[in-house]
Amino acid sequence: MKTAFKPGTLIYPLPAVMVSCGDSPENYNILTIAWTGTVCTDPPMCYISVRRERHSYDLIRRTGEFVINLTTEALARATDWCGVNSGRDHDKFKEMRLTPEAGQVVKAPLIAESPLNIECRVTEIKELGSHDMFLARVVAIDAEEALIDKGTGAFQLNHARPLAYSHGKYYGLGEKIGGFGFSVKKK
Repeated sequence: MKTAFKPGTLIYPLPAVMVSCGDSPENYNILTIAWTGTVCTDPPMCYISVRRERHSYDLIRRTGEFVINLTTEALARATDWCGVNSGRDHDKFKEMRLTPEAGQVVKAPLIAESPLNIECRVTEIKELGSHDMFLARVVAIDAEEALIDKGTGAFQLNHARPLAYSHGKYYGLGEKIGGFGFSVKKK
């Protein structure tokens, strides 16, 4: 039996990511976002949605760049802390002992401790309501070499113990159930 439920954003779990932004060490910042995802493969594009009152909003709008840094169970505390504290009041890199690192293309810093950094350039800002969506083209990927399968060249984020967000809580991922196409694979 189902019951009527008020309309809302109940698509969970989501990736919990740290988005880094800024164009010089004096204004580097990190914000935690769960409103993110892939929108296109060719060209590679993704998005983040940010509240206009967030400190990073103006940095991203002004520079047109940001980095999506995937998170892990080991980064759970920093991920949460960067989401509940403002860059107006804190140097998040310093206080969370995270390392800003130069990217290949964008001026926004990578977070060195993240296993995968997705360098992005904003192509469009869509005003939606509580959040504005920054639609962005992926201009570079920085991947932890130890997580790249030597035989296939595939990036294996599952070995880094990725972090997910669901209804205000953080979770590690469980065991693999199957791979794409497993339901129709011949035995």
